[in-house]
Amino acid sequence: MKSVITCDMEGRIETFNKDAEQMFGYPADEVIGVERVSAFSPGEIVLQNVPVWLAEASKHGKYETQTKFVRKDGSTFNAEIRVTPTFANGKANGQTGYCGVTKEIEQEVNPPIKFSTKLIKALAITRMPFLSAVLMPAFIGGAYAYHYALGTPGTFNWWLFSLAVIGVALLHLGSNVMNDYFDVKDGTDGANNDYFLQFSGGSRAIELGLITLEGTKRLGLSLIAVATVIGIYLTAMTGLTTLWIGLAGLAIGYLYTAPPVRLVARRGLGELGISLAFGPLVTLGVVYVVTQQVMPMAFLIGLPVGLLTANILLINEFPDAESDAQTGKNHLVVTFGKEKSTFIYLAILLMAFLSNLAIVWLLPNTNAWLIGVSVASLAAGLMIFRHIRVHYRDRELVTSNKNTIALSALTGLLTVIALIIG
Repeated sequence: MKSVITCDMEGRIETFNKDAEQMFGYPADEVIGVERVSAFSPGEIVLQNVPVWLAEASKHGKYETQTKFVRKDGSTFNAEIRVTPTFANGKANGQTGYCGVTKEIEQEVNPPIKFSTKLIKALAITRMPFLSAVLMPAFIGGAYAYHYALGTPGTFNWWLFSLAVIGVALLHLGSNVMNDYFDVKDGTDGANNDYFLQFSGGSRAIELGLITLEGTKRLGLSLIAVATVIGIYLTAMTGLTTLWIGLAGLAIGYLYTAPPVRLVARRGLGELGISLAFGPLVTLGVVYVVTQQVMPMAFLIGLPVGLLTANILLINEFPDAESDAQTGKNHLVVTFGKEKSTFIYLAILLMAFLSNLAIVWLLPNTNAWLIGVSVASLAAGLMIFRHIRVHYRDRELVTSNKNTIALSALTGLLTVIALIIG
């Protein structure tokens, strides 16, 4: 018995023969165009080995190995697989996917899992690489407090600042995990097969078997609980204002996908909430923790990077729009459609630039470095917007997803540097 499965370049199943149905336990119509080939491997093997198999097959014309696979009922079996590249339009027009031919074997196969893979597993479950979205405004708040808000920089409390950064980071990770929990529970992730790997569609940790649904809930609540303990300590040290700011951030992060509020379904409230929670609320909270003062500028200083983070959310909604609409996730792209949403991206970009100029105007001394950061960020953003206008309907949009993440992180980092040296 030989299972023959073909998929596109992102692993979405295109053909599934009779032997594949018998071997893996899925009827063809249940997986074709619905599942990705990652569904047939244990999660750690997907993280560690599958990308290597595909890269080697593309490079050398084939790749053969022995591994463990997973049937629909959750049982595993030993197998050997040969992976080859496919060229649906002829080799001259480039590779279009992969073909995997699998045979079950009696020999026991236990692929060794590296420590680095277990680390990547933790990063994937929590979506830790996206931490820059909350760390950059935290550092911006710290730089502003040190160089502008405090009369004497030597009074800067590094202990409270460090705790505030750790707290907002844990709060962000906890919110990420809980968002995945609710997206799986309400069927949003299950309905979505059009996501961009690593950039949209959630972490897929539950789908890959890296963690259970209940384990996801426990992890998310545990991260939030630790963040809450830090918040209570900071409140005791600095006052109730710290608590209210922290609760506002927690509410937005948790209720983004949690019922009954589910901000993501509220036609723009989700994007608005994220722009506040990943910008002004963080800078306001960090500055207050360090100075015990509520300052309008502490709020404004985080607005540009918060708006750029909202654009990350917006661009990631494009590939998910059809499935999100089916599950009532009525965000801006579902509400206005993809074409009009490209101009929403532009509007948010321009608001980020204008708020940066307002910051430059309101700071006590003209900061030429911050002007340079603002102009460079706008120029890069306009280049991304041009790419979005061309590719908002096709899979090449993933380049804009990557670049929007980079734009937000780099703008935040350069803003920190500009505040320090300016």
